[in-house]
This record gives sequence, structure tokens and C-alpha cells, in this order.
Amino acid sequence: MDGSIRLFSPATRQSWELPVLFEDAHLLALDKPSGLLSSPDRYDRARPNLMRLLHEAIARGASWARRRQLSYLANAHRLDCETSGVILLAKDKPALVALVEQFSAGHPTKHYLALVHGAPAEQAFEVQTRLAPHPARPELMRVAEKAGKKAHTRFEVAERYVGYALLRCQPLTGRTHQIRAHLRHYGLPIVGDVLYGGKPLLLSSLKPGYRFKRDEPERPLMGRVALHAESLTLRHPATQAPVTICAPWPRDLAVAVKYLRRYAAFGR
Repeated sequence: MDGSIRLFSPATRQSWELPVLFEDAHLLALDKPSGLLSSPDRYDRARPNLMRLLHEAIARGASWARRRQLSYLANAHRLDCETSGVILLAKDKPALVALVEQFSAGHPTKHYLALVHGAPAEQAFEVQTRLAPHPARPELMRVAEKAGKKAHTRFEVAERYVGYALLRCQPLTGRTHQIRAHLRHYGLPIVGDVLYGGKPLLLSSLKPGYRFKRDEPERPLMGRVALHAESLTLRHPATQAPVTICAPWPRDLAVAVKYLRRYAAFGR
């Protein structure tokens, strides 16, 4: 099968090439890029999204769909628009039903990477709170111990830098914006996550003697939410065998970490 799937939006003239991370007769896992919605936006239905682009490509007989003899694809879970990494699709209805049951029960093991402002004192910690939409800003989740739904996330420090940390995150429940809201609550907002108190990562803030380009704004090393779905482990819906799917680091995260190691390492 192809190593990637190319999608195109005639409305916006945008194109995406999504690497195939895993595929068999029942499942298709893709490496979703940051900036592409998983499903239709509730506020702007015209925005390009992964599932609509896939369905439109199948309907018009795109070459990658014809070679696979695909007539059905459905997503078993979602990723936030700015989150990159593993997204899993079912190729048939029985596989979808089995996957939805697993995700609803919280059985798949999900691991994310998050680059955050600050660093925890502990090497590992957990956050357990109840989360609910903000009453005045429904796009924002907040801690609400009476009205919210239970949310539980485990965190472990992968690397520490001066002023930043790279965390491995394991959500044990599946609430909207769970990792982002929990890290803000803990005082470690994700880099680039303006909605939850994060700021873009600029090279000028790390590199001594950085030279600004005249009449040109600085492009951030990490301007989007620095959150990446690194791996997903689940039971195969047909065979019940364990399956682990991994997505490589996106280029922007790899570049950001490279410069943090160079200019923000401890003991420099």
C-alpha cells in the first residue's frame, strides 16, 4: 500500500500529504498534521477537515482509494486541530463499533508529547479534576469540581530545559482539551497554546545575540499548540491482538527541541 495519502481542498487550494502509519484489512492509521481538523467544525462547517476530505476523495475515485477498494472510512476518535500525530480510522462498520467501544471504555493507551512553559518539581505527577466548558467561552474547558466530568492524566518529564520542559502525557479519560486544561491548571501551559495561557517559542528568547531581520517579523520555532499524539496501543478489533501505532516527531517540534537543547540546556 501507499506510504502516504494526498488530500486536496478545492475551496481553500490547500493540500496535505498524510503518511500511513499502519494499515490492514480493517484499520488505517494516519499521521495527522497540525492545522487540519479531524471532523467538521461546529462553528464553521466550511473549514476543511480530514474526514470530509477523505470521503470526498473516495467519492471521486482518488487513486489511493481505488487501489484499496475503499468505500468506507470512519474515525474512531479525534485530535484537536493543532495537535499532530496518530489518528485511527476504521475501514468497515464492525471495526468501527469495536473501536468505539474500546475508546468509550478508555481501554486504548494514548501517549502524547507536550512542550510546556516551566517545569514541575517532580519527575512524574498526575492531575485528577473535573472539567467542563467555560460558561462564557464554550471553546474553553475549565476545572469545575461540581459541574464537570471526571478527567485524569498522568505526566512524566522527558527532558528539562531552562524555562521549559518536554512532557510525556497519558490521558486516562478522554475529555475535550484534557491535556491542555490539566497542564494550565497545574501551572505548565503548553507552548503556543494561546487559548490556555501558552506563548509561541521564539529563537530570540533562547539564542544570545539573536539578529532580527529588518522589517520582517520573527517566525516562531513553535507557533502552534506544541502537542503531538506520539503513540496509540489498542486491541485489534478483529484479532484482539495488541497493536501499537507510533507517529514520528513533526518537524517543528524536532526543531524546537534542537534549539532548546542547544541554548536552554542546564549547565551551559
